[in-house]
Formats: sequence, C-alpha cells, structure tokens
Amino acid sequence: MNAMLWPRLRAIGHAYLLSIAFWCGLALLMGLQFQPFNRHDPWGWLAAFATQVAFRGLPLAFWAPPIFYLVGRFLHYSKKRFRYALVWLLGAAPFVVLHLTMVWLLPPFDSSLQGFVPHTYAYWREMIRTNFADEAFIYVAIVVAGHAYQYMKRLQREERERAEYQQALAASELQALKMQLHPHFLFNTLHGIATLIESDARSAKIMVIKLSNLLRTALDRGKADLIPLEDELKFVREYLDLEKMRFGNRLAIEWLIADEACGLLVPQMILQPLAENAIRHGIAASREAGRIEVAAAMKDGILEILVRNTGAGKGTNGTGVGLRNVESRLQYLYSGDADVKLTVSEDHVATVRLTVPALRSQGGSTQKAA
Repeated sequence: MNAMLWPRLRAIGHAYLLSIAFWCGLALLMGLQFQPFNRHDPWGWLAAFATQVAFRGLPLAFWAPPIFYLVGRFLHYSKKRFRYALVWLLGAAPFVVLHLTMVWLLPPFDSSLQGFVPHTYAYWREMIRTNFADEAFIYVAIVVAGHAYQYMKRLQREERERAEYQQALAASELQALKMQLHPHFLFNTLHGIATLIESDARSAKIMVIKLSNLLRTALDRGKADLIPLEDELKFVREYLDLEKMRFGNRLAIEWLIADEACGLLVPQMILQPLAENAIRHGIAASREAGRIEVAAAMKDGILEILVRNTGAGKGTNGTGVGLRNVESRLQYLYSGDADVKLTVSEDHVATVRLTVPALRSQGGSTQKAA
C-alpha cells in the first residue's frame, strides 16, 4: 500500500510546489508594480509586501492543481463540446466564492489600507461583488492552461508511442532482412559445394565441414545489430576460404585493413553479401583468374570499406538480393548516415564502397584482421 501511495503523494507535492512557485512569483511581480518602495519604513514595507505576496499567491496556488486534475480526469468528455464548455463555465461561480472565502479567512489584507481588515460578512460580500470578474477571468485562465497542459501531455505520449512503434517496426523489418540473408547465403554456398561433389569429392567434404562451422558462428552471434569489424572480417575470411577451395588458383584475395578500423562497429553480416556479390558476378562470371580486394580505413569520422573484384561487367549487373539487403539494412540502422555504392570501371573492375559512421566498440580489440 505504501509503495503505491508514495509515488502519488510525491506527484501531488511536486504539483503544489510548481503551483506555489508560479502564483507567488506572479504575485511578487504584481506587488513590485503596484506597491512602491517606502524609504522611511523599509522593514514595514518588506513585511507588508511579503504578506501581500503570500496572501495573493497561496490561495490561487491551492486551486490550480485540483483544477488541472479535474481537466485530465474529464477531458474524454470533451467530444460533446458545447455541454463540456458549459459545465466548465458554470464552475466559475463556485470557484470565485470558494477562493474569495479562503482569502477572507486568512484574514483578508487590504492593499489600499496596507493592513488587515476584520472578518465581517459585509466585507466578504463586498470582496465577491468587486472582484467577481477578475476572479472569473483567473479561473478561465487556469482551466485553459489545464487543457493546454493535458493536450501537451497527450502529444508527447502519442509522439513517444509513435517512436516506439517505428522502432519496433524497424527492428522487426531488420530481423526479417537477416532471416532473408541467411538462407540466401546458405543456398548459394551449397550450390558451390554441389559443383565439386563429382569432380572433387574430398574438397566438397571439407567445404561441408567448413560451412557447418561458418553457420555455427553465424547462429552464435545472437541478435546484436552491430559487431566489431574484426569479427565481421573473420566471418568473411572463412566464407572466402570456402570459395577459394571451389575456384582454386582462379581466385586471389588481398586484405588491406587499417589497424584503427578493426575495433569499429559495423552491422552484422554486412560484408558477406558484398563478398558473395563479388564472387557470383565477378569471379564466377569469368573464365579467367580473378582477384578480390577487401580494404577498410577510417577517414574523418567515417569508416570506409571497399570490396573490389575483377571480371565485372561480363555477366549480370550485380544488383541482386544481397546488395539490396545491404542497402535496406543501412537505411534502417543509420537513417541516411550510411551508404553503399557499386561502380564498374572500364577495365571490368567492380568496386563496392560502404561507408558507415565510425562507432567504436567498448573494449574491442584493435588487432589487424589480416
């Protein structure tokens, strides 16, 4: 019970502190404007001034939180606008009576007389008669402020819910892209193994073992979206080792990885589709020997990764599932701050340039990946 009651009491106390600060501050400004400083009696002026601020500000500070609460409690009835507005307007009369009665009970302080006046029914009735319009205006201002506050809270809540929904949607779509990538990578690798079964059964068997180790590594990574570049390069090296067994001397691989780039974070399985793209649309599409170059370096707070391959331009254009998957994942993860571009030179060398923000992992290793 205490665990449930304490947060509510703390919220009420916080609301009253804000209300007291606002209304007493407003009363202070009004007092400075309408009550000039008395040089002959500064202490008396200060006492009268403080009393006036307290007796003007505290009663209003008492009513503001309950009105704000009632606005939030009954705001859902605002669909019937005329009836809803009429109820709040009718509340002006009891507010004026109750508020001025509270001021009268304090006891009342007369600024024109610079002193307290006695509790009399005639003075209470005169207070209501002469201050009804001003007090009604204050009541309307508090009600309007309460509605503005509730609408602001609603907008913040809707914005927060929208952001959470978009984040959940992006996470689910990102996971779907990962699930799409795994079978795509698996089927293409198995196809490569199948081509060796009749011609080189021993190598095909070794490739199956390597593939099982590679899949185990992919499954053990968990759900992390970003991993150190050196871990991603290790996975790509194992994949390219499989392909090298398939192509033999037709495939040469070169690694140009800067030491400072190894500890930077990259999306999980972001390079394997690029390496696979280089194999399928470059090396495999050409009968000549080919070369793949993987380079990574950090420039001006940007991690730049290049994947080059020879033999491009002789087959398909290389914009298959893998590259589209990379583009989609970069968009979801970095919202336009990352990019991937494919260019093909006149000498049939394809270059995929991947750029992502240089985010450093916590406690990540910075050893060279090659």
